[in-house]
Amino acid sequence: MGTAMSGAASVAPQGFELRGWSEQRLALVEQALSRWVVADAPAGLGDAMRYAVLDGGKRLRPLLVLAAAEAVRGNEAAALRAACAVELIHAYSLVHDDMPCMDNDVLRRGKPTVHVKFGQAQALLAGDALQALAFELLAPEDEDGVSATVQAALCRLLARAAGHEGMAGGQAIDLASVGQQLDEPQLREMHRRKTGALLRGSVMMGAACGDIGTAARAALSRYGAALGLAFQVVDDILDVTADSATLGKTAGKDAAQDKPTYVSLLGLERSRALAAGLLDEALAALGESGLPDTRALHALAKMVVDRDN
Repeated sequence: MGTAMSGAASVAPQGFELRGWSEQRLALVEQALSRWVVADAPAGLGDAMRYAVLDGGKRLRPLLVLAAAEAVRGNEAAALRAACAVELIHAYSLVHDDMPCMDNDVLRRGKPTVHVKFGQAQALLAGDALQALAFELLAPEDEDGVSATVQAALCRLLARAAGHEGMAGGQAIDLASVGQQLDEPQLREMHRRKTGALLRGSVMMGAACGDIGTAARAALSRYGAALGLAFQVVDDILDVTADSATLGKTAGKDAAQDKPTYVSLLGLERSRALAAGLLDEALAALGESGLPDTRALHALAKMVVDRDN
């Protein structure tokens, strides 16, 4: 992917090392998820929930929440709860998306999908429970130092990103589009909802943990929108260029199911060029935000476009 990117997009943030930054924050997220996703839910439900969430995945969405919160100097307790909540929504969506009534997949994060491991009914309930838990985390009884105003804003942002305006609406379009030829605006709209809304929502949830002006908030929204679409374009590319072992999920699934993708519509090279252009858009938005330190957001955007799984 790197050869397709522009010179401006390929400049690394000065004095910033993404791996070290990520490892520290991922440790906090993993500890919190393990603490909050309990094993003692009835009838083995907790085991299915923990299997769906723990020990796997890139955790891009929690990292975006934390990076945006740091950029706006936001409340750390709110940011950690928001990071875990958005990951729970993401995990629930994967559990349901993999089920036979949707994508019917047997491999996720390099291991059997939840319905293969625990059965379809338990998988359905695990997804439902993870979704509910996400909102419980955002509104703790003791407030955890997070104001009611921030709690409400976080709940609203996550609900909108996950519901008919976002992920669920995009999944509905996706299922209705099997075997159909979508044009680029239609494909963009589907992915803006299905994948992009939760990625953009992650950025905006992080931003909601702090107090910033309208211009900075709008710039972060543009960053999140460009990054969200770039992620899906790269996902479509990897679906045809990487193998299942590298991806941790079934390669070639979209083509096998006759789903419209950026590669099927634009071809491989034009899709790579589009991803590079979206990265430029995301980084330009960061430059326009006026925030003093957006190095983590910059590095995460580059990671999304340069990734190989």
